[in-house]
Amino acid sequence: MSAPRPESRPEGASLWRHLALFRQDVLSAQPERLYRARVAEFRTWFFRSLMPNEPDLVRRVLVEKACDYPKSARVSEGLRPLLGRSVFLTNGEEWARQRRIIDPAFEGGQLREAFPALLAAGQEGAARLGPGPVEIEAVASHMAADAIFRLLFSMPIDAPLAAAVYRDFRAFQRAQPLLNLGAFLPLPQWIPRGHGREARMAAGRIRARIAELVAQRRAEIAAGAAPQDFATKIMTTPDPETGERFDAEEMVDQVAIFFLAGHETSASALAWALYLLATHPEAEARVASEARAFASAPGFAGLAALRFTRDVFREALRLYPPVPMMVREAQATDRFRDREVTPGTQIVVSPWHLHRNERIWPRPHDFDPDRWAREDAGGCPRGAFIPFSAGPRVCPGAGLAMVEGPMFLALLLARWRFAPVRGREPVPVAHLTVRSRDGIWLEARERVAAAPRALQPSL
Repeated sequence: MSAPRPESRPEGASLWRHLALFRQDVLSAQPERLYRARVAEFRTWFFRSLMPNEPDLVRRVLVEKACDYPKSARVSEGLRPLLGRSVFLTNGEEWARQRRIIDPAFEGGQLREAFPALLAAGQEGAARLGPGPVEIEAVASHMAADAIFRLLFSMPIDAPLAAAVYRDFRAFQRAQPLLNLGAFLPLPQWIPRGHGREARMAAGRIRARIAELVAQRRAEIAAGAAPQDFATKIMTTPDPETGERFDAEEMVDQVAIFFLAGHETSASALAWALYLLATHPEAEARVASEARAFASAPGFAGLAALRFTRDVFREALRLYPPVPMMVREAQATDRFRDREVTPGTQIVVSPWHLHRNERIWPRPHDFDPDRWAREDAGGCPRGAFIPFSAGPRVCPGAGLAMVEGPMFLALLLARWRFAPVRGREPVPVAHLTVRSRDGIWLEARERVAAAPRALQPSL
């Protein structure tokens, strides 16, 4: 059965109609032909963009010639009020320095160390849920926010400061579109880019609260009393080349992107995975079988047995990549098939369209988690699955996300079964991530009696 997708822009729509749709939702502003395109081109008076939609071309942009295709400064403007000069927005040596400091926190045995915090967030989320109709995006968002606060600052989401950041972030998410059209105009940098008042105010509140958290942690580090969580590790890690550490303002920028990437993207993928299972009872039953075994004795080693659950999460990431489009700006001359690439061209890498490319994926719009276990042409075409980007700028938390997502699915499905709510089929839209226009509504029914809350993780 085909998974829901937005209605495509009609062919021949005027530029103004395109811009209106673009402002409303970047996904529905795209024509149907992009699902079959190899390379697509779009021109306006102000800019020219190309969308490479074949794995070899995407690899060239993200991996082989990554230095020739840095992040587009035009697109970064939309998130600047919240993210400042975080690693998500920077380029060149500034970005390289930030990654040298951040990456060690995600290496080695860090996933095993993170497991107890993720398990606690997942168990609390499953216990909080009640029977009846539920907007599952809100549930997933709360669970993912709980997880990132436990990982970053060793505090649950119901701690007052964490709860305030979460509340303000939801206001920012509702007010801020994925792309800021004003940033595409050829205007001097000093001219305002049209950030909405509500988004600016929410971003300001978030940054002020994060600054408070950072100041508290710096004091704890100075006193030798800081927990060894992600915030402490990143604050105390020196750049191996210069010996410098992040100052307070830089750390606010980085925490803001950790919260965005570690909460918003995880929540999006989890919510869509739950919807897909609710509409595919046979797949849900298979996940529930794995889930019961895991939840009865939750441990890090037990994650390996969640094979089908992991494939369901992969399939949700394929159909609903949390970040549907990534924009780079060409710095050198190149060629994509018969299209010339000139410096300044905006290069739109679209996981949304690559993951659904009708030329390379069998039944690309269908939910088929078994495709990941097949070795024939039904599996994943090489280089055509990039939910975490690829190359030097691949998300450092990709491994963490692939632990959190399947585990949260297992903890929820061990206790609850879900069914779609009649008349409430979700319509995907691109806000900061791929969400549903009116939420994702599911009917939750308790599968078993509540498990004891005293279960401890087995490492």
